[in-house]
Amino acid sequence: MQVTDEMVNNLAHLSRLSFNEQQTQSIKTDLEKMIAFVEQLNEIDTTGVEPLLHMGDAVNVLREDEIKGSITREEALLNAPDTDGTFFKVPKVIKK
Repeated sequence: MQVTDEMVNNLAHLSRLSFNEQQTQSIKTDLEKMIAFVEQLNEIDTTGVEPLLHMGDAVNVLREDEIKGSITREEALLNAPDTDGTFFKVPKVIKK
């Protein structure tokens, strides 16, 4: 597949980018290399090869929940900039 300046300019427009002439030529060369690589991959016979869902066979290793100590409400509110004694007070951000 041949990459043209028009194709690069169209892609730049769609992605809301702008390139000077030197950058356009550089991107054109890079795109040609990428397309050549994909075409090379298309030549490989993948008959009988199962598609991969994940790159590895690792599974999530989850830890058991453990009950641990916590701080009291009073300790949590000690460094609060504003509190009513029970809750943190924050500025109103939603207007009705």
